[in-house]
Amino acid sequence: FSTADIFAEINNAGQHKNSLDLINVVPNPYYAFSEYERNRIDTRVKITNLPDQCTVTIYNVSGKMVRQFKKDNLVTSIDWDLKNSIGVPISSGVYIIHVEVPGIGERIIKFFGGMRQIDLESI
Repeated sequence: FSTADIFAEINNAGQHKNSLDLINVVPNPYYAFSEYERNRIDTRVKITNLPDQCTVTIYNVSGKMVRQFKKDNLVTSIDWDLKNSIGVPISSGVYIIHVEVPGIGERIIKFFGGMRQIDLESI
C-alpha cells in the first residue's frame, strides 16, 4: 500500500477546462418559483460552481445583452434576481448565459424562465 502517486495538482489547465462543465444555473427551467426566494416579490436563481474570477454575461435569444456580472471573490455562485441591468424584470423566455474565465475558457448555458405576475396583495 502506497500513497506516493496520490497528490493534489495545482495549476493544471486541463483540469480547469473540465471544471467549466460544472458551471450551471439552478433551477433551470425556472417556473415562477425557486427555493432561493425570500418573499412573495423576490425572484432569484443561482449561477453555481463559478471560479474565483470570471465574467458572467446574460443575453436574450436575439443577442441583446440583458445583464453582466464581474466576479472576483471566493464565493462560488452568483444570485441573479431575474432583472436586467437597469432593474426591470425579464420576460418569460430563453436566455443564454455566457461565462468567461480568463486564461481558461468559456461556458455557455441555456436558461428558460417562466415568470409570474407580481403579487402585490400583501404589500
